[in-house]
Amino acid sequence: MSPDTNALQAWHEFYSLLGTASATMVGLLFVAASVGSGVFTGDRRAPLRVFLSASVVNFSLTLASSLIILAPLPDWWLLPLLLLGCGAFGLPHSCLAWRDTLSEGLIKAIDTEDRIWYLALPITGYLCLIASAVLLALRLDLGCLALAASIGLLLGVGVHNAWDITVWII
Repeated sequence: MSPDTNALQAWHEFYSLLGTASATMVGLLFVAASVGSGVFTGDRRAPLRVFLSASVVNFSLTLASSLIILAPLPDWWLLPLLLLGCGAFGLPHSCLAWRDTLSEGLIKAIDTEDRIWYLALPITGYLCLIASAVLLALRLDLGCLALAASIGLLLGVGVHNAWDITVWII
């Protein structure tokens, strides 16, 4: 069976849960950012993009992807196209964060764990999201599993990073 709207019906509750969790986390992250507003200032572009903005983007794109999957789209081809757009937005943002850490010397100040969670894993998640969109466009069953893995990874990274940011601000 090639993936179509019916193939993704089995994932309905999964994406409902992911969307709800990511929407909640965006709200909580804004609360944490408000509490620690003095930490992230405009003159600290790299830390702002790597730590705070990246988490908001991860949660927002997890929410957007979940909404796209749950939306009653009129044509199948819109699904992979819109998901490709999510990945095409998140990947450059993550690459800019990586660039900023290098160009502003932040890479020397953050440990290996932060490099993995804030830089490598989001890039991996967005590459997987793009790959899943391509697989879905080709109507391959693996696209459904790759999509779930990529969005689940982005949510997991976002939760870890939001907690890390909150503990660091406190």
